Amino acid sequence: MTLIESRELEPLFLNIRTTQLHVTPEQFEQLCQANPDLRLELTSSGELIVMPPTFASSGGRNFSLIGQFAAWVEKTKLGSGFDSSTGYNFLAIGGGRPLPDVSWIQNSRLVGVDLEQYLPIVPDFVIELRASTDRLSTLQTKMLEYQSLGVRLGWLINPQDRQVEIYRLGKEVEILESPTEISGEDVLPNFVLNLASIW
Repeated sequence: MTLIESRELEPLFLNIRTTQLHVTPEQFEQLCQANPDLRLELTSSGELIVMPPTFASSGGRNFSLIGQFAAWVEKTKLGSGFDSSTGYNFLAIGGGRPLPDVSWIQNSRLVGVDLEQYLPIVPDFVIELRASTDRLSTLQTKMLEYQSLGVRLGWLINPQDRQVEIYRLGKEVEILESPTEISGEDVLPNFVLNLASIW
């Protein structure tokens, strides 16, 4: 075995918390295909984000959040909901390749859309739930990008500070302090998220 061959067998370790990696959309696609078990995002600036598993506290919060939202989706049948493993592709409209924690698209906008690919359309609604390992500023940037691309309603839920930031299309961000519940407004008719299990 040559030295080059032995090096090819050695694993490469990166400290992704302190290393900023930039890749092209083509390289990102290759990474996704070669690493189907990893949760990868690509920002609009080409930064590669590797999403580590969450701690149990974040997983429990996310489970409660998805459970409440899934019940509303099933009851109303107004659209389709998607979890955090669902990839979107906004490259054609100046965005990245994000994985929102929760997203929803109304039925009329899904007609004719191939669901066996990354979704190329902007969701009507997104939620980002801040984990203890997430930088708040990074999530805020992500939410502003969702807003600029046309997401009608977005919630950034921040358990660490007991805040919810509400992003509405064409409006200033609203910050709620320790709310007990939040409404889906006209985007999600009659949906109310109970935050007791989130705080």
